[in-house]
Amino acid sequence: MLNNIGEIKNTFLIRIQGNTSVSFYTDSILDDFLNQAHRFSAGYHKWPFTEGRVSTTYTTAEEWNFEGYKADSFRMIQVGGKMYEKKNFRDYQLYLEENPNGDDKIYSDYGRTLFINPYAGGSGTLVAYGQYMPAELDTSVPTTETVFSPGEEEGNEAIVNLMLSYAKEREIDKNSSNDYYNKAVVILDNLWNKHQQEQYAYQTHDTGMFKRIDILNGSEYGDEIKRNQF
Repeated sequence: MLNNIGEIKNTFLIRIQGNTSVSFYTDSILDDFLNQAHRFSAGYHKWPFTEGRVSTTYTTAEEWNFEGYKADSFRMIQVGGKMYEKKNFRDYQLYLEENPNGDDKIYSDYGRTLFINPYAGGSGTLVAYGQYMPAELDTSVPTTETVFSPGEEEGNEAIVNLMLSYAKEREIDKNSSNDYYNKAVVILDNLWNKHQQEQYAYQTHDTGMFKRIDILNGSEYGDEIKRNQF
């Protein structure tokens, strides 16, 4: 079983055929391997279990920064319970340029900064949904769980393989290091594919009742009227 970091460390030591009583693999070195492997695995894909929700009181400020969230990761926001539509940063800037007082409920992000149209008339609570970066593991507590522990234990197997990759690199065994790295990546990719397959039936409202913004002409049009339909 690989439910927590204590079990991950023990599995690593069994497979490397070593222990922390020798200076080559001290607890400090294992903790470094573990956190490095956890960071890599947690950030390798946009995992559903690293999606987070942050909320605060909305003001008319255009720029917002939320600590701990990944760059360009905010997929959905609400202001006062109203959904806002995400645009890429260039289109967002073009819209503001062509419509200085435009009140469309749109937003974008650039790096770790979230941009919300300040003229959209929003008020109340701002709720943003994005991808957060998990905090460092508390390696002093063996029962500490990784982001994969609650339901995706194979992710912890990938962490073990990454730790073995780092160890073999330290032993100057490049071939073995690459083999363990490749095993870890295959596990993570298979886990990601499983999540993708489970989400295939999700339906969205990208078209239909919601209007899209015509950036070039600064107007809105619905699906029922298409510019080139005649």
